[in-house]
Amino acid sequence: MTSHLSWMIVRNNSAFLLKKRNLSKPFSTEPNNLLNLNSYRYNGLVHKKSVGIVPAADKKGFTVVYKKAKASHKPAKATIKRTLKSGPRRSLTKLRRLIHANHYRRDLLKAALRRASAVLKSQKKPVTSRKARAKKAE
Repeated sequence: MTSHLSWMIVRNNSAFLLKKRNLSKPFSTEPNNLLNLNSYRYNGLVHKKSVGIVPAADKKGFTVVYKKAKASHKPAKATIKRTLKSGPRRSLTKLRRLIHANHYRRDLLKAALRRASAVLKSQKKPVTSRKARAKKAE
């Protein structure tokens, strides 16, 4: 089935839809949807190749979940998980190279980098300010 046909089936009827009042576009909670918007471009179910960013299990770094196009008819074997936790700068560079080298969708690159940096920022430990010591009176 083509991605356009599956999108026409899924776009209004899906268990992942979040329709609320006063919203022009409903949200989506499906896996591999980088912006959580219900749109054809960001949908992780209908495309043969899709990318998703989730926090790592040990709260250090993030996990890239992507689909292989060859195994699109076998959903269990189609998804690959790869954890990146070698520091923020190196991890984001590795993510950029991974998407570019595997010829994944270039339109999702910026959204994936933003999602990964948001995950890394949420895991960052808060900086505690040190109190100034009072001077000794002689």
